[in-house]
Amino acid sequence: MTATPHGDVPGGDRYGEAVFRPEQAGEAERIDFGALAYDDITMARLRELGVGPGWHCLDVGAGTGTVSRRLLDEVGVASVLAADRDTRFLGARLVPGLDVLEADVTAPDFAPGRFRLVHARFVLMHLPERERLITALTELVAPGGVLVLSDAVDLTSDRTPDTPYAVMMRAMWQGLRAAIGTDVSWVPSYPQLLRGAGLVSVAAEIHVPPLLPASPISRFWADTWERSRAAMLATGLVDDAAVDSAVRYLDSDECAALSAGMLTTWGWKTVEGL
Repeated sequence: MTATPHGDVPGGDRYGEAVFRPEQAGEAERIDFGALAYDDITMARLRELGVGPGWHCLDVGAGTGTVSRRLLDEVGVASVLAADRDTRFLGARLVPGLDVLEADVTAPDFAPGRFRLVHARFVLMHLPERERLITALTELVAPGGVLVLSDAVDLTSDRTPDTPYAVMMRAMWQGLRAAIGTDVSWVPSYPQLLRGAGLVSVAAEIHVPPLLPASPISRFWADTWERSRAAMLATGLVDDAAVDSAVRYLDSDECAALSAGMLTTWGWKTVEGL
């Protein structure tokens, strides 16, 4: 995933500390695999929404800063404030117009200003008080601006074939929920929550990248399973041999599964808004 914000979860752990530790070797590469899988879709949506020159943007949970830099380099926005609870992956990748803020989006005093674009990808699914945070992010959108949120949606169900991938994803979501509070079950309610926060012209879409051998999304899931192995084993749904088998399955021609989707929702702040 591309974000490393945190909040209190059961057991007193904070997101990132129990499973996805920024200091762990290879974490930046894992985040970048996710970026390779989703950045083109994110950028296409932002362009379609009219993001362009003159826009001042906030990228919440910026991770390694791929979206932030592309907004500047390819779209030509005026500025991007890249905010994350841990900015170690951003400092070495600065470009003109990019400012970095080390901050916790869940803090009551998180108020870095008003922006024409407020963007957060794979952030809120890991955090508590989600409705409050959507309201708080809405308050950071300038009149006439847009809030764009993207998070994962689990496409496995009771009727999904028990492929090694599907079994592993069920264990992963259950394990991450217990370990760090991740909960994707409420993500489909995003459009209603944005409308409830006072935004207008709300809409949503889902993108599902294909699971192909050695593809960025396949490598991302393999790395994510490795980092979340302990949490997955704790569910009792899988063992070490099953995790290893699922990683091999991802990189084989036998893989026939539907990856988790990325739901993107957006809504506009009216010019009459404050």
